[in-house]
Amino acid sequence: MRILHTSDWHIGRTFHGHQTLDALSDVLRALVAQVAEREVDVVLVAGDLFDSATPAAACYGILTDTLVALRETGARVIVTSGNHDSAARLGFQAKLLRDGIHVLTDPLATGTPVTVADAHGPVHFYGIPYLEPTLVRHLWEGVELRTQAQTLAHAMDLVRADAAARRAAGEGGRSVAMAHCFAVGGLIDTQPTPHLERDIQQGGLDVVPLSTFDGPDYVALGHIHGHSMLSDRVRYSGAPLHYSFGENPNRGSWLVDLDAEGLAAVEWVPLPVPRPLATLRAPLQTLLTDPAYDAYADAWVRAEYTDTAQQVDVMRRLQTRFPHCAEVRHVPAERAEADTRSFSGRVRAARNDVELIDGFLAHVRNGVGATDAERDLVRDVIGEKTAAEASA
Repeated sequence: MRILHTSDWHIGRTFHGHQTLDALSDVLRALVAQVAEREVDVVLVAGDLFDSATPAAACYGILTDTLVALRETGARVIVTSGNHDSAARLGFQAKLLRDGIHVLTDPLATGTPVTVADAHGPVHFYGIPYLEPTLVRHLWEGVELRTQAQTLAHAMDLVRADAAARRAAGEGGRSVAMAHCFAVGGLIDTQPTPHLERDIQQGGLDVVPLSTFDGPDYVALGHIHGHSMLSDRVRYSGAPLHYSFGENPNRGSWLVDLDAEGLAAVEWVPLPVPRPLATLRAPLQTLLTDPAYDAYADAWVRAEYTDTAQQVDVMRRLQTRFPHCAEVRHVPAERAEADTRSFSGRVRAARNDVELIDGFLAHVRNGVGATDAERDLVRDVIGEKTAAEASA
């Protein structure tokens, strides 16, 4: 059986305030084409189809069109809800879709698989919707569910119990689980996971140990936006579109093959990147004029200008060169020595008007006083004023 693992479509999300619906639609059309070309049997979408619990009307159209197009390739489609989705709205959507598209949002159905057969027998797909402990703990009396780790552990116990019961009954079959969480443990990465060591929560989800997912032949995870591999059989596909500059440049899905024994092979299938990301660091004037940066005219640009002093109207000026400049940061290459004097202290220390203005500039520019050219200009203005007053 051939499976395509994707997740985190985040339909409706913006990129630093810029609309992404058109770009995401193009990428999802490319994903549908890959499913048809690779003769995929089952497509898994591991949560966060929408970016909001109350998506705009256009977002529903993109979701419905994509799910129906995937089904028309002949593949079955299995979807679970993520922490950004409204399980109720996705569940309502499920009733409007055609046979072969399964939208799994009911926590109580966690241990009940969608079963798809191939030449080697059945494959049981256990879709675990996002489970917020405070909202679902009442569903299972006598089970302590205070953390995401405890809740996912209970869900996987239900999955393993059902799989064991099927084996005992002679039904057998391979199994695949889907979940939306932040899992860690033995991370073998195609990109480093940001903030792993500094924050035990990622997007509001606490850490789930890798061992929680022991058992199934493959585990399709969602929530992390970069593709990564926790083990051969436990992976994140990442988002199909970039939603921040911190994400790695590659976008795509995992193509998973199961044989009669279980997991046979996993291949990374890249998706097109509508607009590449670029972080450019240089003095502002260099960014604005150096031909070396011509290649980034059509990229999403994060500009880090290294001038000692903050510059004026930086975003507008950069967007004349880089129309898709989305973020600007001031990252001084050199910092002025710390001066703890108050502004009144600087005023008292000034011996003349030039020093007074220099002290003002240093106060408002993080310790950076007037440049030589600015001092010359100040002297000229003061000289002209003095001359005019003397002749009056």
